[in-house]
Amino acid sequence: MKMYRQIMRGPLLIFSILMCHVLGAQQPNTSERPKLVVGIVVDQMRQEYLYRFYDKFGQHGFKRLINEGFMVKNGHYNYAPTVTGPGHASVYTGTTPAVHGIIGNEYYDKAKGKFVNCVEDSLYKPVGNDAANGQLAPSRLLSSTITDELKLFTQKRAKVVGVSMKDRGAILPAGHMADAAYWFDSKSGTFISSSFYMNKLPDWVIKFNSQNLADIYLSQEWQTLLPIQQYSESGPDDSPYERKFAGKDKSTFPYKLSELRAKNGNFGLLGSTPFANDYLTQMAFAALAGEQMGKDAITDFLCISYSATDAVGHAKGPNSVEVQDTYLRLDRNIEELLKKLDMEVGKGMYTLFLSADHAVADVPQYLTDSKIPSGYFSDSHLQVKLEEYLSGYYPGRSFIENISNQQIFLNQQAFSKDPRSSGMDMYLVTELIGKYLMAMDGIANYYTEATLRQGNYGEDGQKGKVIRGYNAKRSGDIVFILDPGWLESGSIQGTTHGSGYTYDTHVPMLFFGFGIKKGTSVQPHSITDIAPTISTLLKIKFPSGSTGQPISEILD
Repeated sequence: MKMYRQIMRGPLLIFSILMCHVLGAQQPNTSERPKLVVGIVVDQMRQEYLYRFYDKFGQHGFKRLINEGFMVKNGHYNYAPTVTGPGHASVYTGTTPAVHGIIGNEYYDKAKGKFVNCVEDSLYKPVGNDAANGQLAPSRLLSSTITDELKLFTQKRAKVVGVSMKDRGAILPAGHMADAAYWFDSKSGTFISSSFYMNKLPDWVIKFNSQNLADIYLSQEWQTLLPIQQYSESGPDDSPYERKFAGKDKSTFPYKLSELRAKNGNFGLLGSTPFANDYLTQMAFAALAGEQMGKDAITDFLCISYSATDAVGHAKGPNSVEVQDTYLRLDRNIEELLKKLDMEVGKGMYTLFLSADHAVADVPQYLTDSKIPSGYFSDSHLQVKLEEYLSGYYPGRSFIENISNQQIFLNQQAFSKDPRSSGMDMYLVTELIGKYLMAMDGIANYYTEATLRQGNYGEDGQKGKVIRGYNAKRSGDIVFILDPGWLESGSIQGTTHGSGYTYDTHVPMLFFGFGIKKGTSVQPHSITDIAPTISTLLKIKFPSGSTGQPISEILD
């Protein structure tokens, strides 16, 4: 009997092991997906900043992402205009304005005959401050986002939160189904939301706001993080190409914020200093804890958009000490964030990507003084001159309704009611405008609505970028592009962005953590490849309008 038991014990043990293996295989493998995805968009970040400032970065911020993660060295926006709203929308939808419909931060609404914010929606009210700008929602975004698709896949159990100093930087990444999006209110110095998401702020947000951190940050003095003589990667601190804060004679360190805030928008001043990134990092930590993100088997998604870099970059330009100092401080924010994620979610249990919504042009006056072709262009001047020119052919008729974002909107009421003649008038007016545009300094080319609508979405070159940035229902009747180095601006201090040239399109694309290989690639990739890459990692559908492709070099 004893021997019989011993003989039977072996097969039973093998059978038990096999059954455990089979039953285990039937259970959902929670390690198939990260616990949390963190998407970071840095407003106005050039790829070259990673190289130029590399030696001054610490070991555990940007360098950790580069050395332990994957860096796409040749990542670009594949459309124009390269501005904040379209950029955030494109990163998260995997497509371009031609499809997702966000054609600008503010754009001329042809139907309403006025400018609209890309995230405005009068159906909703502010939450957190009744007097704030909170009539906002993602209603104008025509495609789903990766965050929406995660919500759909998990039957809405995944938590999705967006945080930014800018409303569009929080709202567009978080998508249509987010639990919440929070942005900075410059009137109160706190984070607010919209009734699109909630009727009142959660307790954790109220508690966070009660710390009055904006006041604390604005009581500080902005000095350089390192001794100023070490900022050899930047130009002189006293530069004629930088805009000054009101109440300060020079654009030089130090900046005593407590003395400057009264003349510079009070709480609004914070967004133009690197301390805004500190504030946002703390808000991200509060969201992680308050929403218990990354704490269960269902993947959550936290969207962070750092925008102080944009405000400082616009005012000071990419060669300023202020921009370099802002990035050295952001490097510390990234380090702090990674440490927090390691502790709260676990090393290797989260996936993080970092990119930018656009890059930036050099200050044109600086280029001109350095003998590089550049210049300034005025939309209002163009409109006056075009009206004068067209009146020579059509006296008493005004054909130009609006010129903005390098688009010309024609006044449809100025054309004949008779379809037999209105079509010919439209053709002739368009041709006359095109002829005038090509005679102007600073204009490289123009494209009519017919040309763009009949164009190939996959076309190369500047024309292809314009096609991908053109939405047939929302964009103008004629689009023009400026020569390299030219800006729509009237100031010789500071700079901007928006073109399809590489100085505006070449941005970082860093991937780190769960499911990401270590390495680099110099293969060309579009910013629209980020969403399908993350979708593939999460094993969920691509966003509904996605035109990008997964980056195969990155995924394990």
